[in-house]
Amino acid sequence: MTELVVRRLLIDLEEPVQKHWCGGDAFLTAWFNALSMSFPLGEQFFIDSVRNGLKMLAEDQQERFRREVQGFIGQEATHRRVHALFNAQIEKHGLVNHWEPRAKARLELLVGSDPRHGLGVTAANEHFTALFAEWLLSHPQVLEGAESRLKSLWLWHSAEEAEHKCTAFDLYCALGGSHAWRVRWMRRVTVIFLTDTLRQTMDNLRRDGTLWKWSTWSSAWRHLLGRDGLLRCSWKPWRAYFRHDFHPSQQESTLSSRWLRDNVALYARVGQP
Repeated sequence: MTELVVRRLLIDLEEPVQKHWCGGDAFLTAWFNALSMSFPLGEQFFIDSVRNGLKMLAEDQQERFRREVQGFIGQEATHRRVHALFNAQIEKHGLVNHWEPRAKARLELLVGSDPRHGLGVTAANEHFTALFAEWLLSHPQVLEGAESRLKSLWLWHSAEEAEHKCTAFDLYCALGGSHAWRVRWMRRVTVIFLTDTLRQTMDNLRRDGTLWKWSTWSSAWRHLLGRDGLLRCSWKPWRAYFRHDFHPSQQESTLSSRWLRDNVALYARVGQP
């Protein structure tokens, strides 16, 4: 089992956030803002799915997973709180979160269903966030020029996402979740996640007045589809999820643990002096 530490990020999110906080890049700012808009609701769903999945296990299996699940819930609850604070700041720029009500309506359809469905959706989303985390940790220049507190926010979040990417997947398997449903949920989550991210990003850009600027589209191409772009770099590890023998631990790297080790001054371990 993975030992998951709950950390409190030592940054101030009561201070206003600049309109183009990501190094003056309108596209990157709108993209990160769109992702953040999905986190409070999404991470609460992940918490509920993992908690409900744990309850369905036999007692001996519950003991095996209990500490990891507690760590997962603690990390995701912290992410939810921090991004809610961040979202409150970017809303002051006139942005409107259209993603959340759409996602809420879809997720409500899963309430009361087989808990393995919630875990399947969670595992798929966690794979997405782990891929994004790996890309961001391996391309920290993406945040070059960003305020140091916001750079810390995104790299800390990425490091913890990489750290707990196995939890929902392992619970799904422990409950007898099938390969067929696991990959079915990944296909659905892929379409929904990418569509909603792009829709919210474009709406953010439209409200910002930068949607039709050449610099916006140039940045989008470079950071998504360019040689080191997110989608190009993530294609192979995303596709690996569809293998029968796939496990998230097969895509391990040292970037997460290295960042957490090198930046201990930026966070406090919850429950420790």
